[in-house]
Amino acid sequence: MEIACLDLEGVLIPEIWIEFADRTGIAELRATTRDIPDYDVLMKQRLRLLDQHGLRLPDIQAVIDTMEPLPGAREFLDWLRERFQVLILSDTYYQFSAPLMRQLGWPALFCHRLEVDGEGRVTDYVLRQKDPKRQSVRAIRSLNFRVIAAGDSYNDTTMLAEADAGILFNAPANVIAEFPQFPAVEGYGALKDAFRAASLRDI
Repeated sequence: MEIACLDLEGVLIPEIWIEFADRTGIAELRATTRDIPDYDVLMKQRLRLLDQHGLRLPDIQAVIDTMEPLPGAREFLDWLRERFQVLILSDTYYQFSAPLMRQLGWPALFCHRLEVDGEGRVTDYVLRQKDPKRQSVRAIRSLNFRVIAAGDSYNDTTMLAEADAGILFNAPANVIAEFPQFPAVEGYGALKDAFRAASLRDI
């Protein structure tokens, strides 16, 4: 049996923090795991900026409520789910995900949670576990499943390395250059072909 593990932001949906940065005009919030490999550094920067500008969880959720999956994402995901069990491994938060998961047909999602005070201020973030994408793939493989994984950012590379086959999808040039061991594709048609090539089955 084979399981497909996908990153979420940049693969199936737009980057939430970039969208929020564009709506608020706070350029520093555009930084993502494509730019900053250390997730703790990135999140502490985000929390500092939210506090500095008086922004709360409902402000972020209001923006997410207006967002849609990337064009073609739902169709690709439906195609993938006909051929594989699919698990979304993301560094987003459950407080963010519901509107977009609904539009994607509620795929299984492993992510994190935010700590929020009574006034809606985001005070901290809580990882599900350390290096969660790699650990999830490792656990799935321990159950004798074969894993094909796809992602676009620095924080996906340990997942890709742990998988039986890893694919970079619509990744920036800096990530592709630093991780040439992974095939890099653009567009959902090419991603389908990459999954076909990586699978041991005729799909």
